[in-house]
Amino acid sequence: MTKAASRTGDPLLLLAGGSNVVIGDDGFAGTAILIRSRGVEVISRRPDQLIIRVQAGHPWDEFVAETVTAGWAGVECLSGIPGSTGATPIQNVGAYGQDVAETISSVTVYDRADGVIRDMPAADCGFGYRASIFKHNERFVVLSVDFRLRPATESGPVRYAELARSLGVTQGDRVPLAAARETVLTLRAGKGMVLDSGDRDTWSVGSFFTNPILDGGAWEKLRAATEGTGEPPGWPGEGGRVKVSAAWLIDRAGFGKGYPGGDVPVSISTKHTLALTNRGSGSTAQLLGLAREIRDGVRDRFGVLLHPEPVLVGCEI
Repeated sequence: MTKAASRTGDPLLLLAGGSNVVIGDDGFAGTAILIRSRGVEVISRRPDQLIIRVQAGHPWDEFVAETVTAGWAGVECLSGIPGSTGATPIQNVGAYGQDVAETISSVTVYDRADGVIRDMPAADCGFGYRASIFKHNERFVVLSVDFRLRPATESGPVRYAELARSLGVTQGDRVPLAAARETVLTLRAGKGMVLDSGDRDTWSVGSFFTNPILDGGAWEKLRAATEGTGEPPGWPGEGGRVKVSAAWLIDRAGFGKGYPGGDVPVSISTKHTLALTNRGSGSTAQLLGLAREIRDGVRDRFGVLLHPEPVLVGCEI
C-alpha cells in the first residue's frame, strides 16, 4: 500500500496508535495506512549489551514492560507512554530523564523517494530534543527499531529530580527496574498522562507544547521578565542554551490547571498545565483555538514562543 501511494503521489497518512496526532475537523484527504506489525526479537547478545529489534506497530508500553520483566535496562523510565514503538524515534520520545535516542542503535525504514528499505544508524537519524530526521518528513516509513539495552536488574542512574524524590533516593542512584517503572506509572497517572476512559483529563495527546530551549540572551531576558515572581525552572544544555519549563510559563502567564473552567468543550487538564483536553464534545478548531490563546499569552507575557509537540494533520496553530 505504501509503495502504491508513493508511485501515484497520493497523500499518505501513516498511523499506529495515533496518540500524538491532531487531525483537522475536515479529516485527511488521502490514504491512511494503519501500522499493525508486532514483535520483539533479540538479534544480538553480549555479556554487557543486547540489541533488541521491535516492529514499528508494537505497542510501546508493552515493550517497556517486557524489558523490565526480562532484565533489560535502558527504557524503564519511559513507561506509560502511549502509542507504538515506530513512533518513538520520530519524536525522540523522552520522559523522566531518558530519551529513546540514548538507546536506539538503528532504525529500519522504507525510503519512499528511492523505493528501497534502509537501515539507518542512530547517527544518521538527526536526533534532537523531540526531533529527528523523520519528523515532518514523509520520505521515510519506520518499519522497525533496534535498541541497545543492558542486561541488568537495576535502572540507569536516576536523573530526574521528581522521580528521585518519589523513589526516596538521590539523583544518580540506581533502583530496581520494576521500582522505576511503577513509580513512573504512578507519577504519570497523577498528571493524567495514562489513558483512562473514565477520566477526561486523559483525553489528550499528552504534552501539547515542547519545553522551549533558549540561548543565553533569551534566558537572561526571561529571568528579568520574571524577577520578583520566582526563578523560572531551567536546565542548562550545550552552547549556553537553557531548556525552560513550558508548564511553568503557561501557569505564570495566567493559564492554570482546568483553564478556562466551567462547562467547556476543551480545557487545560485539571492535573497538568501542558495537556489540552477534549472534555467530550470539543472540535479540533476549538482545541487549537485554546492552544493559540495559550501560545500568544505566553509570548506576550514572557517573550517566549511555544511550539506544539504533536503532529498536526490538516490544521495548524
